[in-house]
Amino acid sequence: MTDKNKQAIELMKEGKIEEAVKILYEAIEDEPSNPVPYTNVGNLLTEAGDLEKAILFYEKAIELDGTQATAFYGAGNAFYKLGQYKDAVDMYNKAINNGLDESDSYFMLGMCYIQQDAHRYALPYFQRAVELNPADVDARFQFGLCLAKLEQIDEALKQFTTVTEQDANHADAYFNLGVAHAYKEQSGKAIEMFDKALEIQPDHLLAGHGKKTMEKLLSEKEK
Repeated sequence: MTDKNKQAIELMKEGKIEEAVKILYEAIEDEPSNPVPYTNVGNLLTEAGDLEKAILFYEKAIELDGTQATAFYGAGNAFYKLGQYKDAVDMYNKAINNGLDESDSYFMLGMCYIQQDAHRYALPYFQRAVELNPADVDARFQFGLCLAKLEQIDEALKQFTTVTEQDANHADAYFNLGVAHAYKEQSGKAIEMFDKALEIQPDHLLAGHGKKTMEKLLSEKEK
């Protein structure tokens, strides 16, 4: 990586976007056949929300080097933000095939299928993301949601429980634990989980509603 690319990345980390862009354009002028500055400009434009322009820079990077995994991944992110999920899937797969065999790539593939309401297709990607990075709470939570959606409740319970062990303040994980226990007709346990969600986030409307529903069911059983 050239000094200018390194310098630009440091500026990006410091939030000095305009300065980073200026340096990257200089890097492109100095080395027009180097795909890296094109990819980095694409990343900056994606962050700024100029997505269609970002894709042009990623495409140029890929044209210069068809194995530029980070350019494929960046293009995937831009297409994802544009809601073009099939194009995003294609880009993420190409990123993986070119060496970016990492948790984030699989997580984003899973998210593309979630956006298309295709949970069965999303499931293996979230599973792989968790395998590659067991500490990724977001991936594990989405894996749990997918399992629950596909009525694999016992497996979903395991994943949501692990999420709460990794992040004790994850109100949505406790809420979903409550839903899973409710599904299994374990009203007392469901209420306990809804209570934990509300303890963390008092305005969690779904947890509040779930608790009231379970309490109503229990009182009716006791009559």
